[in-house]
Amino acid sequence: MPTTKKQALELIKKLPDKVSWDDIMYEIYLRKKIEAGIKAADEGRVVSHDEVKKRFLK
Repeated sequence: MPTTKKQALELIKKLPDKVSWDDIMYEIYLRKKIEAGIKAADEGRVVSHDEVKKRFLK
């Protein structure tokens, strides 16, 4: 598995040349959140769709 630094560099290389600092930060933030969600799902730390609906309908 590549290091975090290498993954960040690859992510940045794929962005357009005229990208803002905010765009770069957003892409890194998004990647981090997606990876955290995948890890949580792999570890079984998930909530069913019905449970989410129940919580939000209160």
